[in-house]
Amino acid sequence: MIKHIKVTSLLWLTIVVVYPINAQQHKEYTLGKIWSKVERNYPGIGAEISAVEAAKLNERVIKSGTLPQLSAQAQNTYGTFEGSAGAFFPQPGLFNVSGSAIPLQGSSTTANSFGSAVVEWELFSFGKNRNHKKAATTLYHKSVSEKGAYLLKLKKTLSQRYIFLLYNDAKLKLSEKNVQRLNEILKITSRLSASGLRPAADSLLASSSHIQALGEHDKWEGLKNASIIKLLELYNEDTIVYAASAKQFSNPVENGLNQMRIINTAHPILDALEMQSEYFKLSGKAEKRASLPSISLLGGYAFRATGINPNGTVSGAWEEGFKNSTNNFLAGIGITWNLTNLVTNRIKGEQLLKEAESAELLHSQYQQGMQADLSASQAKIIQQYQQLQKALLAVKQSEDAYRMYLARYKSGLITLSELLQIRSMLEQAENAHIEVSRDYWVLLTYQAELTADFEYLFNNL
Repeated sequence: MIKHIKVTSLLWLTIVVVYPINAQQHKEYTLGKIWSKVERNYPGIGAEISAVEAAKLNERVIKSGTLPQLSAQAQNTYGTFEGSAGAFFPQPGLFNVSGSAIPLQGSSTTANSFGSAVVEWELFSFGKNRNHKKAATTLYHKSVSEKGAYLLKLKKTLSQRYIFLLYNDAKLKLSEKNVQRLNEILKITSRLSASGLRPAADSLLASSSHIQALGEHDKWEGLKNASIIKLLELYNEDTIVYAASAKQFSNPVENGLNQMRIINTAHPILDALEMQSEYFKLSGKAEKRASLPSISLLGGYAFRATGINPNGTVSGAWEEGFKNSTNNFLAGIGITWNLTNLVTNRIKGEQLLKEAESAELLHSQYQQGMQADLSASQAKIIQQYQQLQKALLAVKQSEDAYRMYLARYKSGLITLSELLQIRSMLEQAENAHIEVSRDYWVLLTYQAELTADFEYLFNNL
């Protein structure tokens, strides 16, 4: 007796320990929990994040362009020092060597050293730099909106793949039901044929229908496995448990069908178009302002040394090139005005403003079209839900009718062809219910994309 109690206690302890572990391994996931894993692991989201970060760095680059520009150089050369009088226009590939007409003594070549630093700070540019900075900031916000639009598209893709997995799973389960029904009919027909109550042809007909159902089962099993593979490409895990979602798929909870919805002006797609229009406007203004002059603060310092001594003696030694030095500085204000840009920049600015006008009109077109699509989808969803409820009722009545006719067939009151016809009608009702369920969830997915709100889908599927 004591041994029996110990064994029973050990068994219960094993159940208590193993059950939570097993439950955890087969944990059910909603679509929202699947999305949280996709959001953490899918490479495409990382690419969008990198694009946003690149836009942020571009904004910093544009802003740093308004800082003082500092240039420095240092060089050490060895060459001749003959000079000549006259003027020249500097061209690429030419350089000027200044010398002295006073006769020099010593080497014909000498070393030279030179170093300089120049600073230029654009103090006033008639708003060109300000508009460039605003355009860079707008471009950053546009990249953020494009990331949001990408996430919406990815949510829609995930939802559609999940819905089609549930659809194919429902069709597979239906094919399993048909196989079981036809197998039962085959067994009944075989017994009746063996007893001489039914012709042998009935047994062959039942067998043929059963084999066709097995082939249909193989088809839907392949489609279901393909759906799992497509979903796991986003999900990035080995398995997925969706039994709870399968129940919701066939009998969804009503989702405020009569609640009116409008397109949010902050929708990522609309916001990206608005930011694109604003970017072109600011860039166009910047181009027009670029045709005006810019006023800059200038400053510089130069160091020069040579191997030519003040008394006219020339040394060819390399270290002498750091002697006989001079130091100079320069400070002042300069104005730069590219007169040719008066025409070209104005035309380019007009072009960008036209691009802004095009993006603005495209924004209005998208907003009107999305609102019309949303209103149309709401009307479809209401009717689709009503059709879904009727399809559920039709399936229940068809099942009840099939059971009654099966009993009549067993009693010999109806023929096999009549029973198979009733079974076919039941299958049609079940197929119609699955099709309506899929269409209903697809409509909800489209509505969620239009409203940028996937909360209902993620929590109820």
